[in-house]
Amino acid sequence: MNLSIAHCRSVASVGALGLLIGSLNYVLLAEGTTSASQSLRVTVDGATGNYAIGQPGSASDVLIAAVAAKVDGRWLHARDYPKHLMTESIANDDLGTAHEWTVRHSGLERAPELIYRLHSYADKPIGDIQVQVLDTAGRTIHIQAIRPIEARQGKILDLGGPAALDRVLSDSFSEDRPALKIRDLGDVEGVHRGVGSQLLYNRQSHVSFFVGALTSNRFLTVSRLHLAGPLNAPLIQAFEVDSTGTTELTKENSLKQSPPEDQIELSLAVAPGAGLDSEKLLFSVSGDYHSQLETYGSLIRELHHARTSYPSPMGWWSWTAYYFGLNEGTALTNAHWLAQHLKSLGYRFFHIDEGYQYARGEYATADSTLFPNGLRALERKVRNEGLIPGLWTAPFQVADRSWVYENHRDWLVHNAKGEAIRIGQVDGKDRLFVLDTTNPGAQEYLRKTYSTLANEWNIGYIKLDFMEDTAVEGFYYRPNTTALEAQRIGLQIVRQIVGDQVLLDKDGSPMLNPVGIVDTGRISLDTGHTFEATKDAAPGVAARYYMNRNFFVSDPDAFCVSKQTVTDQPWHGGKVPLTLDEAKASIALSAVAGGMYEIGDDLPALGADAERLALVQNQDLIEMIKLSRASKPVDLMSYSPEDNQPSIFWVEEDHRQGMLTIFNWTDQRHSRSIEFSSLGLAASNQYAISDVFDGKTVATPNPNSAVVDLPPHSARLLKVVNVGVSAQPPSIKFEHVPNVMTGRAATFRAQPTTSNDVVVTYAWSFGDGVTLEGQEVSHAYTRSGTYQVVVTAIGLGGLSTEEHFSLAVSGSVSTRFAPAKKERYQPPQ
Repeated sequence: MNLSIAHCRSVASVGALGLLIGSLNYVLLAEGTTSASQSLRVTVDGATGNYAIGQPGSASDVLIAAVAAKVDGRWLHARDYPKHLMTESIANDDLGTAHEWTVRHSGLERAPELIYRLHSYADKPIGDIQVQVLDTAGRTIHIQAIRPIEARQGKILDLGGPAALDRVLSDSFSEDRPALKIRDLGDVEGVHRGVGSQLLYNRQSHVSFFVGALTSNRFLTVSRLHLAGPLNAPLIQAFEVDSTGTTELTKENSLKQSPPEDQIELSLAVAPGAGLDSEKLLFSVSGDYHSQLETYGSLIRELHHARTSYPSPMGWWSWTAYYFGLNEGTALTNAHWLAQHLKSLGYRFFHIDEGYQYARGEYATADSTLFPNGLRALERKVRNEGLIPGLWTAPFQVADRSWVYENHRDWLVHNAKGEAIRIGQVDGKDRLFVLDTTNPGAQEYLRKTYSTLANEWNIGYIKLDFMEDTAVEGFYYRPNTTALEAQRIGLQIVRQIVGDQVLLDKDGSPMLNPVGIVDTGRISLDTGHTFEATKDAAPGVAARYYMNRNFFVSDPDAFCVSKQTVTDQPWHGGKVPLTLDEAKASIALSAVAGGMYEIGDDLPALGADAERLALVQNQDLIEMIKLSRASKPVDLMSYSPEDNQPSIFWVEEDHRQGMLTIFNWTDQRHSRSIEFSSLGLAASNQYAISDVFDGKTVATPNPNSAVVDLPPHSARLLKVVNVGVSAQPPSIKFEHVPNVMTGRAATFRAQPTTSNDVVVTYAWSFGDGVTLEGQEVSHAYTRSGTYQVVVTAIGLGGLSTEEHFSLAVSGSVSTRFAPAKKERYQPPQ
């Protein structure tokens, strides 16, 4: 059904989506239309093509915006075009049913058309927008950026309160480029810039605006909040969000010391009649910024098929213990210690960080000075200890000492002169370049390198570092390739060659681009043996809490709890030992992340201090990690001026108990009153609170709140239990095949019966002397018979339940020689 409307002031689609059948199209020749859900109001002006975003029930808009694009070095704005044609329909896409506007800006001589599609969803409190530049200019054009949001006049992020009370969370180019810092609007001069996403919150109205990239197909998403006026009375002058190249960011990082010819602006050629799309942007307005972030995270998980099912890895890494100095002897000593003292608690990963390799770009060649017997022999010994070997790499960096640079400079990304683009040095020494992942030779090098690590060295976990530094725009073997496209091509090659069983950890990279390929991902700065390192890392852990189990399993970097200092590493090495309170803060920060849990200390030295070792052995902390839930930063955008960053974290572990973590980032003793209602706890209940670190009861004379005293540079981790609910073991259900054949692996799965049943660990006993742990396991029987299988579900506090079932196994394992059945094994290609 098609319906043409000549004049229309507004069309409200509240409840209308369920009444419209088929495709309903409008051609609007006059004013605009409005779509409103319970949480979002979107209006499109049919006369100008501008769109406005606000809250239902409010006459005031939060944002009025248009679109633009930079073509052949010149910005084309929607207002430059004489014609604006708008159509409407009901759309169904991966996010659900939506009211869709399509707006076409045309009629500008020798210029491409700008076309945008905007959605407002019926059952989600979000909208999204995507812009296409369609080449109708009759010639090949070159596009540098596409701008889905451009606000220069009218309402610009008006949240209903004084702009001076706005607070801004701008995500970074990577987890530490630059360090993420939540800021008041007036804390910066000129521009608040975000990469990937940006959140603006007003502390008086409690209204927030969020924008985040839903895709990362070609471009980096960069948002800029331009300011005017004095710092104590800032005004928002403009707001824009671009799909663009990486050069603005790399010029401040890996290309900072590079010559101008290496600092190349992205410019994509588009043939006549063809189009180029921006990335798709999500936007929302809400009175609950936590919900906005968590909704965004869940959508990313669904859209990108994120790899989030693996249990949170626990183990040890070498970097903060030895930096570049780890050698064969110290590595084996730490591996033995880990296996003998902590493996039984779940610490099974043994990660060797940078320093083992001969050069960056040559990771399958060990430094024989440090590892005279090579890495293959050492990693075999690590495996023999029952540990999972892990290894650091920077997959797309190439040092001038490496085999690739010496023999195949044609495999590197080049500038217009044909010279390899320079991206800095390693610690002021080795010069660095970028591997061109679109070059067939470079691709084969990647395959051989990572096949060696995974298949010959038997590495089970591989860190992928410095990928933001190698994400440079330049001249690739495959023309018209962007930096982020090249990164994903390289990552897909690595994933394909190592298979699904090897964990890949995103380190040093834009957040969204590797999602769906990697299993874990760094979310904040490097940590170390100083309290300042913990404090600096905390804002990133807090701001990206919603990424855990949505983008990937979060990697908060290692915690350091021993008295170790590394005096020849001035940055985070530590000149004086951490106090016990500072050590507690370090491990607590890892615990609230709910993801990877790595020890960053020399293990024999840690073991000599029983008080520090007890932190690593703490069962409540280990349960937090095994539950794999990130703690919500309660004061993410509302922290006090004294704290200057979020300090209160809460995670509900089950319907009976939760964990409250409070940090004191200051140099003074601090007393904090926590209202139970701020944690979502009912005031009518009675709560018992105990300190996780020392087990002591925390008195709560006020039934509605708890008062917590914190020394300087410290953290308190408190278990909050509803005493009106009795502790119960979890109830589970399981899946298995009723009959199996000998020698053939069968899969067994278990899961909680309800959301109130919380399981920390599953243990399987197969009746043949074999036991395994995990929610999903595989097992093959060697003899026929009927076996009694027992699955034990261990919940919080060690409470457990058992389920039993019988399994019939038939057949036998053939012992005959059968050459006709032989097939050559082919490794992944």
